[in-house]
Amino acid sequence: MACVLASEAATVLAVMRRNVRWAGVRYGGGDGGTGDEEHLDHPLVAGLKALRRRAAAWGHGRWAGVEPLLYLRPFLDVVRSDETGAPITGAALSSLHKILTLDLVGPGAPGAAEAMAAVVDAVTACRFEVTDPASEEAVLARVLQVLLACVRSRAAPALANRHVCTIVNTCFRVVQQAGTKGELLQRVSRQTMQEVIRTVFARLLDIGVTVLSDEQVAGCKNQCLGAEETENGKSDYVCLNSSGDEVGDGSGVVQDKDLMEPFGVPCMVEILQFLCSLLNIAEDIEVNPRMNPIDFDEDVPLFALGLINSAIELSASSIHRHKKLLAFVQDELFRNLMHFGLSMSPLILSTVCSIVFTLFYHLRHELKLQIEAFFSCVILRLAQSRYGASYQQQEVALEALIDFCRQKEFMAEMYANMDCDLQCSNIFEELANLLSKSAFPVNSPLSALNVLALDGLVAVIQAMAQRIDNAPQHHEQTVPEISEYFPFWQLKCESSNDPDQWVKFVHQQKSIKSKLMVGVEHFNRDKKKGFEYLQGVHLLPEKLDPHNVALFFRYTSGLDKNLLGEYLGNHDEFSIQVLHEFARTFDFKDMNLDAALRLFLETFRLPGESQKIQRILEAFSERYYEQSPQMFVNRDAALVLSYSVILLNTDQHNVRVKKKMTEEDFIRNNRRINGGNDLPREFLSELYYSICRNEIKTIPEQGAGCSEMSFSRWVDLMWRSKRTSMYIACDSYPFLDHDMFSVMAGPTVAAVSVVFDNVEHEEVLTGCIDGFLSVAKLAAFYHLDDVLNDLVVALSKFTTLLNTSYIDDPVTAFGEDTKARMATEAVFTIATAYGDHIRSGWRNIIDCILRLHKIGLLPDRLTGDTADDQESSSESLPGKLTSSAPQVLPISTPRKTYGLMGRFSQLLYLDAEESRSQPTEEQLAAQRNASETVKKCQIGTIFTESKFLQADSLSNLARALIQAAGRPQKITSSLDDEGIAVFCLELLITVTLNNRDRIVLLWQDVFEHITHIVQSTVMPCSLVEKAVFGLLHICQRLLPYKANLVDDLLRSLQLILKLDARVADAYCENITLEVTRLVKANATHIKSQMGWRTIISLLCITARHPDASDAGFEALVFIMSEGAHLSPANFILSVEASRQFAESRLGSAERSIHALNLMADSVNCLLRWSREVREAGGEADRILEGIAEMWLRLVQALRKVCVDQREEVRNHALLSLHRCLVVDGISVKSSTWFMAFDIIFQLLDELLEIAQSYSPKDFRNMEVSLLHAVKLLCKVFLQSLKDLSGQGSFDKLWWEVLDMIEKFMKVKVRGRRTEKLQEAIPELVKNILMVMKASGILSKIGASENSFWEATWLQVNKIAPSLQSEIFPDNEDGSTTLVEENKLGT
Repeated sequence: MACVLASEAATVLAVMRRNVRWAGVRYGGGDGGTGDEEHLDHPLVAGLKALRRRAAAWGHGRWAGVEPLLYLRPFLDVVRSDETGAPITGAALSSLHKILTLDLVGPGAPGAAEAMAAVVDAVTACRFEVTDPASEEAVLARVLQVLLACVRSRAAPALANRHVCTIVNTCFRVVQQAGTKGELLQRVSRQTMQEVIRTVFARLLDIGVTVLSDEQVAGCKNQCLGAEETENGKSDYVCLNSSGDEVGDGSGVVQDKDLMEPFGVPCMVEILQFLCSLLNIAEDIEVNPRMNPIDFDEDVPLFALGLINSAIELSASSIHRHKKLLAFVQDELFRNLMHFGLSMSPLILSTVCSIVFTLFYHLRHELKLQIEAFFSCVILRLAQSRYGASYQQQEVALEALIDFCRQKEFMAEMYANMDCDLQCSNIFEELANLLSKSAFPVNSPLSALNVLALDGLVAVIQAMAQRIDNAPQHHEQTVPEISEYFPFWQLKCESSNDPDQWVKFVHQQKSIKSKLMVGVEHFNRDKKKGFEYLQGVHLLPEKLDPHNVALFFRYTSGLDKNLLGEYLGNHDEFSIQVLHEFARTFDFKDMNLDAALRLFLETFRLPGESQKIQRILEAFSERYYEQSPQMFVNRDAALVLSYSVILLNTDQHNVRVKKKMTEEDFIRNNRRINGGNDLPREFLSELYYSICRNEIKTIPEQGAGCSEMSFSRWVDLMWRSKRTSMYIACDSYPFLDHDMFSVMAGPTVAAVSVVFDNVEHEEVLTGCIDGFLSVAKLAAFYHLDDVLNDLVVALSKFTTLLNTSYIDDPVTAFGEDTKARMATEAVFTIATAYGDHIRSGWRNIIDCILRLHKIGLLPDRLTGDTADDQESSSESLPGKLTSSAPQVLPISTPRKTYGLMGRFSQLLYLDAEESRSQPTEEQLAAQRNASETVKKCQIGTIFTESKFLQADSLSNLARALIQAAGRPQKITSSLDDEGIAVFCLELLITVTLNNRDRIVLLWQDVFEHITHIVQSTVMPCSLVEKAVFGLLHICQRLLPYKANLVDDLLRSLQLILKLDARVADAYCENITLEVTRLVKANATHIKSQMGWRTIISLLCITARHPDASDAGFEALVFIMSEGAHLSPANFILSVEASRQFAESRLGSAERSIHALNLMADSVNCLLRWSREVREAGGEADRILEGIAEMWLRLVQALRKVCVDQREEVRNHALLSLHRCLVVDGISVKSSTWFMAFDIIFQLLDELLEIAQSYSPKDFRNMEVSLLHAVKLLCKVFLQSLKDLSGQGSFDKLWWEVLDMIEKFMKVKVRGRRTEKLQEAIPELVKNILMVMKASGILSKIGASENSFWEATWLQVNKIAPSLQSEIFPDNEDGSTTLVEENKLGT
């Protein structure tokens, strides 16, 4: 340390010795001195030399106890001396700077405070002789360095507030003087002052909370600090403290006491006051011709604002802890910012906005109404050209607004604190409207303003979209309706930190505010209706009272001010009471008369009638006198002066008044009005000039508007700020976003769409897409389906896929269009992510898909199989159905041309096509881009994941596909343009299959669409093919899962029966294969007769089709084999189908015999059912009758096959019939047996007719068939004998049997009787007679009276005459033992 001090002292001495003046000076001797005169040093030199000696004596151990002033004073003396020149002073300042920067003066050193004070006093009082401009500038720069080192040093806390203010004041004077100096000093001085301010205010973080009385807080508002330029042109000496006005000057006792305290908040308040004073005096300073040629009107405020910005940036987070500083920021600082925010200079406006943004970020809880005023009176005013703002102002204002919007909670807080506050304007709505309108280019290309507005919109929307990810369960709250009036104007939130409290509060406030706005509209049209509406919604009491009406007039925006003024001026008692209550809502305390009058008259239009003016001014004067009684002796004096001010205002600002009132006239007019005494002349003079300079507008602007902030309005704002509700800080939860998004959604979509349409820059396009996706996310989350559908419609237009105009190479064009590809990705991203909420928008999405399909950009297989049916994949589909999307031609492959001329043309232009089909590198790149885009879209998931869609969305998707497919007229041939209809049908079927659990929603529309296709088609084509097999596929997939829809699904298959013959013939085989699969997979699920009738009808058709009969018979075998799937519902149908297959000549005889076996085996089912019914009991008779009926139908079916032309089939049918007729276990009534015999007799007659009338070539070996037939008759008769013998018709049946046997006995085949019949019939008859004899039916007892006996033998004898003697010998008495009877019966 000693070395440093010795070195610095030596340096200063060396500089001093360079000047002859300091080389050697004689002190203490006279002219008559002796020769040994002593040369004594100058005190400045002596001090420096003494410092060198002392420094050597101070050892390392003693240094901590040395007072800093001892080694600083020699340098300070040099600085203060006016005898030194600039180089010497500069050297001393450099030494001081080095000592301070090396922290030789520590905060714990003895006398550190006095030492730092001495440094500041010496440097700010620096005087030196000017030798040249360069050295002067160097010294000034050194001064700045030392002052900056003072506030930066570790001992800076030892400075008093007064010294800090002095440092700032000195720095500013150097800045002023630098205006006439070189540019380097100008820059250095300004930069140094910036650093000083930053260093001072950075200390606020380390200062504890200050507690001040209200008087101290209010006192800071009255401290007026000045700063004037110090002229230096008329002197050869520079003195930095020569100004009479400086920071902290003349502030009273409280201020003096504060400034003597250690470095803290008071000096910061003083500095801010000083900087604000710089803003206010800019217009009064005369510009020096030698100053820097920067426009002083912009330069001084801009410099002051820059310093304020630096101060606020470093201290804003701590200001709220210090009431005095906070009070200054809330009032004077913000009022100045509001004023300079309307500057024409973009630089000033930008700086003001930066300061306000910092204040908002850190202090918005304390600046609620100030922030509202800033946006209302500055941002909203300057961001719109209609208020006269320049393009630069609009741009800066919008940029500032965008900075706010990028704060994620900004808009939510504006909505909660402004739009939901009854006494604040709707800042959120106004800002949202501003952004959306500013994004629209008006009769011009897209500008930077439009893009800026877009950024703001997107930032707000994205912030909302991010918040919904944190949505709590209780974020939706219903607002209870107001059931009765309560005083809501001063209602405040109980807790702004508890969402359960403040969310309910702001919703309630917004509801009240919305109703108030409706009430305002009614009031502006008709006062009476307005009051009635407000009473109806309980916002005014049922019985009107003046106080509540006055509150409505005072705090509700949008009222017609003409109407309000007329109402307040009315002479009826109620209106007068309302007027006085209205006046009491104002706070005129500490406000001048003109300011109070301005504030009062801004709220309504003063009526023209003198009596109304009188009443209004009386109410005003009464209120003003109540709050400011110190000026007037009574309220009459205030009334007279108020009236006089109104007259003065009219006189000064009415163009029709030629002779204006002078100051003396005004003072003379107001003599002796104050209780016989005069008011102070200064007071009246100030009032006069205030009115002259600034008119009191008795015709205020309508509505809230964007009017300027007058002083009176500011005073009212400060008064309201003390009473307003607490600022609500919104966190990351979307408590209010639903209401906000409802306001913003429509304008945002429109604005972003316009920008997207008019811009080509990819970055801007990306921002638009981000905005679109955020809107979609919010619309889906809040179930605003209309918004989402409008968005889809808007985006679909930008894809260019809906453009119907012809494009030579649409794939390349799409790949080259970045905007179209981005829009396409966005559309399908929305469709896949938020499809639940899409309604009408599905049609646009489907149209885009169809266009991509048409130009060949979709994959061959767009959708996969449903997850639960992957086992039934492509191999289960016939023919062309192996993919669910049609094959598309390659992009470069032209459409094939058929016919002779077409092929000839292809040969002619082969070379041309080959050359054209070779795409360029650019085209290939575009095609790759297009393919990649479609791949990213994942279009197939829309349909495969449709099972997750909500019901309404799913229904709309299906309808969109049906509408897009169209309703074709009669299709007589394969159409070239049927691809779209086929593709839509495929997608529709995919959706249906993926929604089996909700098939009820889709089935009606899907079935109607397929029905229309089937009914419109008369020729085979892909569309009807897809419709038919799609229907079969749907039934096959859904039958196992939808028991309640089985009948509807199977009934739909009847459509296939209605196919045109040509269409049915073309697809019969594949249809049968599908039906077979359906039966095999779902036979157990088909329960109804109707369902089986449909299935078996389809199978019966195949019996006559050469290609399909095998598959159809396979299905029938599956149903009937071993009775596995036979049931009462399908028994008759199956038997009839088997009959048709048995009769069919398309298959082999073996298949017919197989069919007959199926029929014969089916009787086992009847036996089983009969047994089960008898065991179960209950209504057995009715069920058994049904079984007997089925048995009879089986007999009838077999009878038809028994006359088949093929011998083996015919004979097998007879045997099968025989088997069925003689079965035991089926309860057959006698009446049924008689019907069965009628069937048998009909069969035998037909066989006899065939044997006698048809050629043996057609019916070979008929004698065998006849033999089988007669045996069948005899066996069946014996089978039924026991049941029928007791019936009255038995005799007739017996005669018919004998008659039929006789016919067979006499029949001739090929012209002669057959031996087989001749041999077999007598034995058959004998067997019958023996049984009848044994059973007692045929007996000789009473033969003479028994006609049955006689008739029997009469008929039998025609067949076999010897039978009677064989059966009844003469010695036999006609009786037999029981054993014999049983034997014969067997």
